[in-house]
Amino acid sequence: MYMIFLVLHERKNTNAVLSEWSKAGVGGATLMDSTGAYRLRKRIPGRYAFATINTEDINQSIFAIVQDEDTALRALAATEAVIGDLNLPETGVFSYWPLAGVKGVYKGSKGEKSA
Repeated sequence: MYMIFLVLHERKNTNAVLSEWSKAGVGGATLMDSTGAYRLRKRIPGRYAFATINTEDINQSIFAIVQDEDTALRALAATEAVIGDLNLPETGVFSYWPLAGVKGVYKGSKGEKSA
């Protein structure tokens, strides 16, 4: 199994990304509001104090556990189909990695445990 993780720069693309992930075989995902430390620090030049975050500074972080690397790569392709080349600035960051152990992941809506 693999963990996939996306920090999405434009929150307005969240639903489109999730829809494409579903078509790519991603069964479910968890969403979190997030912001990077760099973005937070650059608001106060020369200081490392963390200030209140503007809503335009909030990214959408999305993560999910998928069955295999092929599904992770399909999710990457689906992400870029929605937001474009992730190598371009202000698009997002996608990563995936193998998981050594997973417990509590369900395969489908009927509650079947995943292997």
